[in-house]
Amino acid sequence: MDWRSTRLRKHADYQRVYRESRRYSSASMSYFYRTRSTEDPAGAEPRVGLTAGRVLGGAVERNRIRRRMREAVRLHWNQLPPRVDVVLHPRRMVLEMEFSRLEHEVGRVFASVATNAGERR
Repeated sequence: MDWRSTRLRKHADYQRVYRESRRYSSASMSYFYRTRSTEDPAGAEPRVGLTAGRVLGGAVERNRIRRRMREAVRLHWNQLPPRVDVVLHPRRMVLEMEFSRLEHEVGRVFASVATNAGERR
């Protein structure tokens, strides 16, 4: 998977996910997701967006959180169903937690999205 081709890029895409979803939570992050229609020009691939606001720390900490999250997403991206947009909001604890635990949690979040996105169709 090439991360650049499967990420949410535009502010309007993030806003659409927030508007058409609700907030879900796991131990170290909150997440939002929406299922796109078949007419959407974005294609059938799932897309993932990450946020890391200033509340998480300085630029170095935020970038480290983003790098860790990107790798965990890359490892579990294939669990997502087609035509779904997911936005992940990590908490500060992601910085200190073991990567294997973070990876497992991202896998659980994506499994939950896959299960619930199938029910919403």
